[in-house]
Amino acid sequence: MDFGIVLRVLGLLLLTESACMIPSLLVSVYYSEGDTMAFLLTILLTAAAGFILSRFKSENSVVRYREGFMIVGLGWILASIFGSFPFLFAGVLDSFTDALFETVSGFSTTGASVIKNVELMPNGILFWRAFTHWLGGMGILVFTLALLPTMGMGTMQIFRAESPGPSPDKITPKLGQTAKMLYAVYSIITAAQIISLKIAGMSLFDAVTHTFATVGTGGYSTRNASIGAFNSPGIEWITTAFMFICGINFSLYYDAIHGNFRTLLKDREFRFYAMVVAAASILITINVSSNVFHNIWQSIRYAVFHVVSFVTTTGFVTYDYDLWPDFSRVILFLLLFVGGCAGSTAGALKNIRILLVLKIIKRELYKLIHPKAVIAIRVGDKAVPEEILQSVVGFVLLYILIFIAGTLILLTQGMDIISSASSAASALGNVGPGFGMIGPTFTFADQTALCKIVLTALMILGRLEIYTIFIMVVPSFWDN
Repeated sequence: MDFGIVLRVLGLLLLTESACMIPSLLVSVYYSEGDTMAFLLTILLTAAAGFILSRFKSENSVVRYREGFMIVGLGWILASIFGSFPFLFAGVLDSFTDALFETVSGFSTTGASVIKNVELMPNGILFWRAFTHWLGGMGILVFTLALLPTMGMGTMQIFRAESPGPSPDKITPKLGQTAKMLYAVYSIITAAQIISLKIAGMSLFDAVTHTFATVGTGGYSTRNASIGAFNSPGIEWITTAFMFICGINFSLYYDAIHGNFRTLLKDREFRFYAMVVAAASILITINVSSNVFHNIWQSIRYAVFHVVSFVTTTGFVTYDYDLWPDFSRVILFLLLFVGGCAGSTAGALKNIRILLVLKIIKRELYKLIHPKAVIAIRVGDKAVPEEILQSVVGFVLLYILIFIAGTLILLTQGMDIISSASSAASALGNVGPGFGMIGPTFTFADQTALCKIVLTALMILGRLEIYTIFIMVVPSFWDN
């Protein structure tokens, strides 16, 4: 293990994070609401720590698998710790546990909050909350790679350890160029939504913060009632469209920009993703139109918004869906596990894993009839290697086991079964809202410290897709 290169890259990460706090500092200066010193002090502390760590010498310039996993795991923890300081220094949160929960929820694009009344928060803090979504959506370490391509050879291990999905790949020969292209697409989508929301009637500040929360599929809002506070069908449909867009593999947009538009329509995961959204939206629309709204257009409006919000793990709300019939609530609960496409900013299991599991089940049923058959599982024209299939099955099983363990722990903290299960599923899937005690009209402010610590751990595990954290507790990981 080359600890020198680990510390050096972590230092560069903290330097990047300190620079990323400057926009929030400028917002706090502009609005003069008392949080300016909190950001200034945090920037200085983060930059100082980053400078010290970046001075460490490394044995070589290659980030190997072990160093890559350690950089990503420790990087997210360090970024979250330093990112929590503005909440503490500004006095908006009283405990480090709460501040860390809020920050991890931001960077992991979960959107769960311990703040009871966000409308009383300074605008600088609100901007920082939303900006953590934007940074965490694509990955703060990928952002660092985009800004600092000179970190050396072998940084693909960092990209693989942080990127969501079974097997992330470069879309250009050089990783620094790949990171820049991803963020170029990300920035174009961001700008498009800001302009769209501004035209639809949002203030510039609200348009920017809600866009950050949308494209990062995070869900932090500047309003207690989330998107529903604006009571605007136009704003809701724009947000729905961009949530859906950001649940798609970003590499497909790169292909589209280069003229290969058919790639998106041919992509099996995208088609499965669109089918899940369409099916869930139709089922909930039918259910709520006869039980809640008695108006088909309202039913479509609220059903589609919440289906897309849940499946992309954004977590915005426009209506108290906890009042809907059990049929609709169960569908939304199941969507907590689905997520968007691999290579998107969405969380949870990802559609490609669910698609592969369904294909594996189909193959096993066929082999019961034809035991000697040798059947390759394909996604499109490509056969999926058996090692990837095994990895997918293992990941899904581990995901379910962690969800069960999290649910059981939360049950010991005074939560009922619905609240516990939805909290665990929501945190692990990086969704945000759930049902019962953590439904759309509640926050996590009144939960116990242990509950918040467990959910914080689940959010990190979910964002880093479990193995990145778990591998560091395997003894052989530390062997020379």
